[in-house]
Amino acid sequence: MKKLLLSAALACGVGASQAQTMPAPPQWLDTAVFYQIYPASFSDTDGNGIGDLGGIISKLDYIHSVGVNAIWMSPVFSSEFRDGGYDITDFYSVAPRYGTNAQLVELVRQAHAKGMKVCLDLVAGHTSDRHPWFLQSMQADTNLHYSDYYIWTDSKDKRPGGGYVTSDAPRDGNYLRNFFDCQPALNYGFARPNPANPWEQPVDAPGPQAVRRELKNIIAFWMDKGVDGFRVDMAASLIKNDPGHVETRKLWHEMRRWFSARYPEGVLISEWSRPEEAIPAGFHIDFMMQFNTPGFPSLFFNKEGVEIQQDTCYFQALGGGQIREFVDNYTHQRSKTLGLGYIALPTANHDCQRLSCGDRTDPRQLKVAMTFLLTMPGTPFIYYGDEIGMRFLPDWPEKEGSIMGRNANRSGSRTPMQWAAGPTAGFSAGPADSLYLPLDPDPLRPTVAAQQDDPESLLNYVRGLLALRKETPALATRGDWRLVSDVDKPYPMVYVRQPENGPCYLVAVNPADRNVEATLPASLSGAQYIYGTGAKDIRWSAGKESARLRMKPVSAAVFRLDDVSVTVPSFR
Repeated sequence: MKKLLLSAALACGVGASQAQTMPAPPQWLDTAVFYQIYPASFSDTDGNGIGDLGGIISKLDYIHSVGVNAIWMSPVFSSEFRDGGYDITDFYSVAPRYGTNAQLVELVRQAHAKGMKVCLDLVAGHTSDRHPWFLQSMQADTNLHYSDYYIWTDSKDKRPGGGYVTSDAPRDGNYLRNFFDCQPALNYGFARPNPANPWEQPVDAPGPQAVRRELKNIIAFWMDKGVDGFRVDMAASLIKNDPGHVETRKLWHEMRRWFSARYPEGVLISEWSRPEEAIPAGFHIDFMMQFNTPGFPSLFFNKEGVEIQQDTCYFQALGGGQIREFVDNYTHQRSKTLGLGYIALPTANHDCQRLSCGDRTDPRQLKVAMTFLLTMPGTPFIYYGDEIGMRFLPDWPEKEGSIMGRNANRSGSRTPMQWAAGPTAGFSAGPADSLYLPLDPDPLRPTVAAQQDDPESLLNYVRGLLALRKETPALATRGDWRLVSDVDKPYPMVYVRQPENGPCYLVAVNPADRNVEATLPASLSGAQYIYGTGAKDIRWSAGKESARLRMKPVSAAVFRLDDVSVTVPSFR
């Protein structure tokens, strides 16, 4: 695991000499489990209805108790908050509503004292249109320091498609956005500049090179204050007109070599959702989510959601889903990245619907889904509140750019954390009508307080799964994985986890609200049940050639294979 797979690197367009010199990932990633916090919604300590760094500090003991050992926070930098903090006005300062730079350093210090890492969110591809850099670039004089930090046409009469925004700035030109109009793209250059568009600078031009240096400065500023790494927003978006992201991957490979040489224990996490590109390019972790690589939506997205809404998914009591799309694509991505970095299957995030969504809100269903998510290889990411079953709330009020377009309102996944009973759910001492977003109105909404001491709660089930993962190498980040049930008979889904040394484990999940069975190798019938939900009376029957595993409705089980040798193909 500590050396590159040269064939994987070559398959993704990274040269042989580069692959041979890629720094090894930090060892702490072998056991990392992340908890994502949306700062405005986590815990408010000053009573203004918006979460803050003091609130996160006050909840570090709780976060640690879940079983995680790393935190990723969505942006805490100064911002106009027209896109939830992803429109940054100063990369070097904490937004006043969250606190101060000193408080962030104190959060990191206290997290480290509890054995937890802290990663920030790095918006590398754009700024706010109120950022001082952009305000200078708008000036008629195009020879100023920041004039080429952004991409401007050479005339207001030039209005090419593809995201250019008509501008009334003194500068005679229109600018290229990276996401919303208020987020002008930083200029990392064009992989294939069009000679007919003289503003399209090559990647080695002075402007793009200055932006690269600035990105390193931002990273170094926070790493030198003790931060452990970054999740990089829209990581594939930096270089324009870049088919196959060839130049973008070269950029990140350069960044990784610099970063690891200076911060060997630091981590880079990408929002790319194509691990076979992102990880060989230099990221330690990439998500497999709702875009770029198919598979995740077919498992989790149902009739309620942010962008993708569909009648059927796999983790649904209806039991009409399929797993082939996920298995095929996950297997491919895994084969291209083993030894290089880790794939992350998150419970959710701030841009998509929560795990508890639509017709999947019963704690039994959520336990089954969590069993899958927390026993797969790679790095788990738990979105705040998913460990207690907080619901996605469709058609929630728009807040700070939460609406991206048709059927794409993200505010339903950003509601205040539900700590306890009461009008503000323990989130804030302020009045209920001052909260960042309205709370889930259900009088039976889940809370930490209600689940804390309940041995049957989702929270304690998640804690048990993470404790099992921590003490069981086969179920952890690096253990091998193979589906052993029939991919075209998806209920139940059964897979083997195998360490480099030691016993294998078998995981079986049945999200369907009906009895199901799987035909498996006969030797597996000796597996010993060790953890699960709704599965203690699971039934095995063995013949000479095969075994049958019978599962109850909405159930999951983890088995230990003490005396069985299961050969799992290895890509190392």
